[in-house]
Amino acid sequence: MKGTGAPARMGSDLTPREIVAELDKYIIGQDKAKKAVSIALRNRTRRQRLPEELRDEVAPKNIIMIGPTGVGKTEIARRLSKLCGAPFLKVEATKYTEVGYVGRDVESMVRDLVSVAVSMVKSELAEDVREEAERRAEEALLDLLLPGMKTSRRGEAEEPAELEEVSSAPIPATAVEAEAGRGRGTRDKLRDMLTRGLLDERLVEVSVTKNAMPMMEIFSGTSMEDMELNFGNLGSIFGGKKKRKKVTVRQAREILLNEEMDKLVDMDRVSELARQRVEEMGIIFIDEIDKIASRGEKVGIDVSREGVQRDILPIVEGSKVNTRHGIVDTRHILFIAAGAFHMSKPSDLIPELQGRFPLRVELTALTREDFVKILTQPKNALITQYTELLKTEGVTLEFKPEAIDRLAQLASEVNSRSENIGARRLHTIMELLLEEVSFHAPEIQGQTISITKTYVDEKLSNVVEDQDLTRYIL
Repeated sequence: MKGTGAPARMGSDLTPREIVAELDKYIIGQDKAKKAVSIALRNRTRRQRLPEELRDEVAPKNIIMIGPTGVGKTEIARRLSKLCGAPFLKVEATKYTEVGYVGRDVESMVRDLVSVAVSMVKSELAEDVREEAERRAEEALLDLLLPGMKTSRRGEAEEPAELEEVSSAPIPATAVEAEAGRGRGTRDKLRDMLTRGLLDERLVEVSVTKNAMPMMEIFSGTSMEDMELNFGNLGSIFGGKKKRKKVTVRQAREILLNEEMDKLVDMDRVSELARQRVEEMGIIFIDEIDKIASRGEKVGIDVSREGVQRDILPIVEGSKVNTRHGIVDTRHILFIAAGAFHMSKPSDLIPELQGRFPLRVELTALTREDFVKILTQPKNALITQYTELLKTEGVTLEFKPEAIDRLAQLASEVNSRSENIGARRLHTIMELLLEEVSFHAPEIQGQTISITKTYVDEKLSNVVEDQDLTRYIL
């Protein structure tokens, strides 16, 4: 896939061990969860290699990840979405309600996944036509810079517009050839200047589509949502009109390039490939699934929770969902669910839904040693983030090993005494620790701030030891 910035090997090509290694770069511990997810992702590829008659019979083994907040459930999903080349969607179970109540019906998750796939496929196919689109965009840009000279789609100069409009009388061929020759010469000069970027800041007028109507979302009622109303296709009554806008040549090139790519990409093929990719390789991550687990009482809000579960069930079991890109079969979409389950347990889900998530992985609470690793080891480690942020102001932070150990200890203590919010506690502690440095950074440019154990204790110990302060500040 050229030009899309995709990694050399997409997630579907990686072995389970390589997938875990990629996740290890950002997520500390949770080996069981990483292993389960890597196998599930690899099974997507294995299934594609089976004979067609057997391929249809192999159902995905859906997973429930169980663990407290802040231990890496969502991060695993987020990193997986970047890693795998398959259509991936993360949704919150709490945003769905029973059909008939205010909220989105569960089939919208499949429509959203199809939209993700359409965007992916369209980007890939657009790269195949980029060269032709760039050529057309350049000719259109030259037309804007030389309004008197029209250009054919073949890039050949035609007679200037002025000559066509002057008179209906025949124009001598020699005059037309001379005028066109001068036009071609000017056009070639402009093309050269355009290529070298000499005209990038010049203003030109381009036509852009004006969306007069606000976006509308239809909630419950599947038949209405299936319509996926596109007001841009209803003509000027609902918007979609063109308006003239002054932009720089650099911006105009981008606008015209996108327009030409849209014209060249076959949307029927995009829809077909997107549907196929969703059906064969699609992954939906349902977060906060514990929030729709009923706790035994079949009254009040628990009735609605169970209703949402029953609405989700057909999608997970396998059903046909109507989208504006065609009907999608959900039988082979992989579902990964996650929840803290501190107020409920997986067995509180309805039995039918439990049966559709045969694999359960428990994520462990983070220890002091884990916090030390989280602060230092991942590619996006918190200490790296804060160091680089303050470096932009000319301030250098130096974290001593004993200071890092003390920060991990304090985070672990606060989590054990109050609500355990996992690694998110480190964000709170780091912000409080560096509050003064961040505030005064523009005034202390060029200085090096050494973060020692004593510095950490000065800034945080009083807050940590005072449980009332801890409750409100940390």
